[in-house]
Amino acid sequence: MSTFSRRHVLATGAALGVGALGATTTPAAAAPAGFRGKGGREETRTLDELYQAALAEGGKLVVYAGGDTPTQQDGTKAAFKARFPEIDLTLIVDYSKYHDVRVDNQFATDTLVPDVVQFQTLQDFDRWKQQGRLLHYKPAGFAKVHDAFKDPQGAWVATGAIAFSFLYDTATVGAKTPLTPRDLVDPKWKGRIASAYPHDDDAVLYLFTLYARTYGWDWVARFAAQDVQFARGSNSPGDAVFGGQKTIGVGTAGSAVSSSPVTFAVGAGHPFMGWGQRTAILKQARNSTAAKLFLNWQLSKEMQNGSFNGWSVRTDITPPSGLKPLWEYPNAHVDGFPRFMADRAGIERWKQTFALYFGEVKGDPTPGWLGLHPGA
Repeated sequence: MSTFSRRHVLATGAALGVGALGATTTPAAAAPAGFRGKGGREETRTLDELYQAALAEGGKLVVYAGGDTPTQQDGTKAAFKARFPEIDLTLIVDYSKYHDVRVDNQFATDTLVPDVVQFQTLQDFDRWKQQGRLLHYKPAGFAKVHDAFKDPQGAWVATGAIAFSFLYDTATVGAKTPLTPRDLVDPKWKGRIASAYPHDDDAVLYLFTLYARTYGWDWVARFAAQDVQFARGSNSPGDAVFGGQKTIGVGTAGSAVSSSPVTFAVGAGHPFMGWGQRTAILKQARNSTAAKLFLNWQLSKEMQNGSFNGWSVRTDITPPSGLKPLWEYPNAHVDGFPRFMADRAGIERWKQTFALYFGEVKGDPTPGWLGLHPGA
């Protein structure tokens, strides 16, 4: 398994430690507990106080999370269970592009299952906010979240900072001359590259659009001639590199904290892409207090300090030596991804164009087929 694949980043996302978040105050009488409304204050209850309130509510929680494999969130579940052992947490992983329409169908049929949604499909959160589907709520630490990673009214907040690029086996390539995206079309790497399909995952798609815009369509054509091993799931390129099957993996998450045994390419002047994985509580959530507990836990300093890739959504957490906050990398295009995701017609054109170069997407979805109401 790839240590630095998206399977890992979304499974662990942060360290396991948690801490108290402040003293209790009484919420406004006209609003549900923890809800401060438009422009309202942050949560002031501690995690332990929220935990007890969640148990009084019923002690259950259902989270739909975007990801690649059924076990991708096992680390999150284990950490949450260790900290809050009496909460019955159900955490369902599927591609965000299936989870979002699943939730829409549940809205339409009055069969809503999740309390919390945590997706890569950033455009859905703006739409659901306009539809009045999201609970406006500000977890403790909300003010310290980077502005691009939160809704001003608290309809959603990013709980993880993620980057996609390419990675490669450091020993095979050599550490003295780091690879750039231009080098991926060198004939010497033919047959030695794995990639996620760009027309199957919108984050990978955005990465490839940056490559096409920067290096031109000739680069795309030469990459297509590299006998690339395409597969579904953005975990697959990292798995292929860490498993020794390929030297280079394109369109996957990674960590720039260490270059051993792989190097995650975020070199200055060459594009990669980053975003904040948005998380929200649905207004119709059956377990809204447990949902608030989950958001406060995810956003706590202890969790954010333990991010595997060194990046946090919070401005008051200093990355490890050698790293800057993700939003300080101009070549990460943090502001560009939300705009890209909002242009659904443009995305369809990009997808079909890349299909002409790389062929149609093949293979079953890596999380499996989950149906209409997983976790019910």
